[in-house]
Amino acid sequence: MSQSTALERFATYKDVAGMMLKYIPKLSSSHPEVATNFEVEDVEPSDDAASFVEDLEKLGPTFIKVGQLLSTRVDLMPPEYIAALEKLQDDVDPVPYEEIETAVEEELGAKISRLFSDFTEMPLASASIGQVHRAVLRDGKTQVAVKIQRPGIRSRMVKEFDAIQEVADFLYKHTDFGKQYDIDIVINQFRTAILNELNYLAEAENLSRLGANLAEAPNLIVPAPIKDYCSSGVLTMEYIDGNKITDLSGVVMAEVNGDQLAEDLFQAYLKQVTLDGFFHADPHPGNILLTRDHKLALIDLGMVGKVSDDLRDHIVQFLGAVAEGESAKAAKVARLMGTPRDDFSPENFENVIKEIVLSRQNTVLENLKVGGLVMKVISACGKNGLRIPDAVYMIGKMLLNIDLIGEKLAPKFNPDASIRRYMTEIAQVRITSQLTGSNLVDYLTELKALFVNTPERLNRALETIADNRMALDVSGIDEEKILAGFYRVANRITVGLILSALIIGASMLMNIESKFTIFGYPGLAMIFFLIAAFGGLTLVWRIMFGKEKG
Repeated sequence: MSQSTALERFATYKDVAGMMLKYIPKLSSSHPEVATNFEVEDVEPSDDAASFVEDLEKLGPTFIKVGQLLSTRVDLMPPEYIAALEKLQDDVDPVPYEEIETAVEEELGAKISRLFSDFTEMPLASASIGQVHRAVLRDGKTQVAVKIQRPGIRSRMVKEFDAIQEVADFLYKHTDFGKQYDIDIVINQFRTAILNELNYLAEAENLSRLGANLAEAPNLIVPAPIKDYCSSGVLTMEYIDGNKITDLSGVVMAEVNGDQLAEDLFQAYLKQVTLDGFFHADPHPGNILLTRDHKLALIDLGMVGKVSDDLRDHIVQFLGAVAEGESAKAAKVARLMGTPRDDFSPENFENVIKEIVLSRQNTVLENLKVGGLVMKVISACGKNGLRIPDAVYMIGKMLLNIDLIGEKLAPKFNPDASIRRYMTEIAQVRITSQLTGSNLVDYLTELKALFVNTPERLNRALETIADNRMALDVSGIDEEKILAGFYRVANRITVGLILSALIIGASMLMNIESKFTIFGYPGLAMIFFLIAAFGGLTLVWRIMFGKEKG
């Protein structure tokens, strides 16, 4: 390690240590009330919280980004600090044009005059990591937005995060605060998110992926990257001519179908989370533009979230339970989303979640927000010792931003009604997505094993009963009647397995072309399906209307 690098790291140690000594006592004293008192709306930053944000801004881009990520962690930060962090400014003085021109030419390997027919010197926006300029490609027609990373910012942030990570590891090993909040894991998650944001090639791929996922979404557009003009430090994309949602006047909003736009936007983000497993994690009002033709454009995909298949199912179930007001089910599913710590209190946790969901039922329509509820649930997880996946924090913050945008577009938008409308489609797609070729092979293999082994297992069970080797405390019940009942159950299970095999076989045969068809479908597949349908209806009839139901 060179002397200059050592001095830089020492300076970062000093900054981090100073922040820790100044604010950890204040955070620790206020944190116990987070879960019960957390409210997204109408929270004013305290003087300490405002000072915390000012100190982060003074320390530069790495700490600004840490602050932005901390604003998602309601399990770590009190509500007045969350409110202050929401106001964290990422607007900084622009880099001189000469440096930008040099950076573009070094990254793309050609003179800027040969790359673009026009390139504006004044940036459209300037943030801590990069700034955006408007340009026109060499064809003289295609208008683009070019985001250029600040020279030297990547190496600076990597060095500073190395020092921050070392401090976090020390706190985890030697302090109760570090262990209680898994501070080393939290900082490592932040590090990964920020390093991904520093790779503009990854952001270009994010734009392409989200654009494909939302290609059929009404009234939503995602700027496509111009891939020949992209590198790790330069991102060139279609220019979107629009205004930030927060900058729109009442006159403009009067000309917009706000209810439809709010519905389309909310359902698009539900789709991203529950079906695609890939979502735009930072849709704050400045990253959603209203275009001239009254569509919504999603920009700035440096920060995205990914949701595992199992977690998607849990989120679908949780949102459905919330929309229907099923507090007990919501509490149960919320618990399944996390991993209990040693101090986890199941009973307290479930009571808090039930209270949150039940209190929502008395909320007036104008205050009915999904993001606020998810943030309260996240806060309850932290207080009651339940560690939840990092993606859930990002989902909570994302939904909180969608709440704010929805309120601007349609003050009386009902997210619960939108969730209920979308649940049927979600269920259909989720079920269909499971019926892939590889999954069907797995299902058939398991079904075969179950089908082959069931008769032997049933025979062993029945022989045990017939030989009086199984003791049943069934006073007052006819022994022969019980045995007959077992045979009836065994027969129905066997028939059910056969019908299941026929249905799965029919599904697979549907993809095989055949000259013999029925109603335009492969004949053998239709025969299997009709036999299964007739057998299923017969079985249901006998269960419902037979001499002995059940």
